[in-house]
Amino acid sequence: MTVKSENNTPQPDRGIWNKTSSFLLINLGIVMVLMVSFCPRCFLSWSGIKALFPDFFFSLAITVAMSYGGNKVETYFDSRISWIHHPVKRLLLTSVTYLTYAFIVSFILVTLYGWLLGDVSLDNLPWRTLFEYSLVPMGIALGFMALFTTRSWLLEWRKSALEAEILRNEKLSSQYQSLKDQLNPHFLFNSLNVLSNLVYESADKSAAFIQKLSKIYRYVLEAQKEELMELEKEINFAKNYLELQKIRFEESLQFSIEIEDQNGLIPPLSLQLLLENAIKHNIISAELPLFIHIFRKQNELWISNTFQPKSSQPESSTGIGLQNIKMRYQLISSKEMEVIQTEDEFLVKLPILEFSK
Repeated sequence: MTVKSENNTPQPDRGIWNKTSSFLLINLGIVMVLMVSFCPRCFLSWSGIKALFPDFFFSLAITVAMSYGGNKVETYFDSRISWIHHPVKRLLLTSVTYLTYAFIVSFILVTLYGWLLGDVSLDNLPWRTLFEYSLVPMGIALGFMALFTTRSWLLEWRKSALEAEILRNEKLSSQYQSLKDQLNPHFLFNSLNVLSNLVYESADKSAAFIQKLSKIYRYVLEAQKEELMELEKEINFAKNYLELQKIRFEESLQFSIEIEDQNGLIPPLSLQLLLENAIKHNIISAELPLFIHIFRKQNELWISNTFQPKSSQPESSTGIGLQNIKMRYQLISSKEMEVIQTEDEFLVKLPILEFSK
């Protein structure tokens, strides 16, 4: 292949030239190592070096032919048979094809070498002798086959591992996004359900609820875009959310938040889901007020509420809550949330995650 310069004069492709040069230099290096290994004393004198010339060019021809053939065989099978899915078939076909090629080429080169030196007559070929001499290049071929086979397998394994990791990350990202997408309609659905009840109770409460809800909903929209949210922001949101609920329940709902260290991260709207569940599934009345306590213990956020379940589940329950939080923790961390239920308390422990460095 050629490329044209600015004056339209054809120029050789530099890429092909560079590859050819590298290929020849590598094979020259291999031949020099072989020459030094077989006859180190030959390099001590000029006459010894001249005596090596025939063997040098023969060895160079052998290594070039073996390395070129090995590369072509591997390239051919790389696009047809996978090491990952059919390793035995790939190994057998590669070995048989390459060794057959190596034997034929070795036999031809040995014959030509013997003929050039005058040791072999083409009219009466010494087949047995030529066969025995061809075994030495076959040993070189086995070395090249091991090299190319190992390289091909490692490259395909690496490619397969990278593809698997990319698919895994895309799958996890898709799953996490799906879980986050549940939060917005879930929050809106339950808030509108509460508002519909307040409309019949008090117009003033309804108006106050709507004003507070509009501010909180802005945070919901922002939090939905994040994978993790600062603990401080979640705590502030929890305060606003509980104050919103007190518009409806007044003194029947009591809460306390005791968080001195607000560093760390948790999945966004986790607190809102837990608080919503506590309010939705427990009796809240003047006789049986609901107490909610939020505090921190080391690297965990504890959310506790008095356990006084309603006799029947609300018809409007969407069933997201705890499962949503559990799944999001599984997708982004090895830590898991813990749920403890006793006769008079329902406690959820959320792991507080650290900022990535």
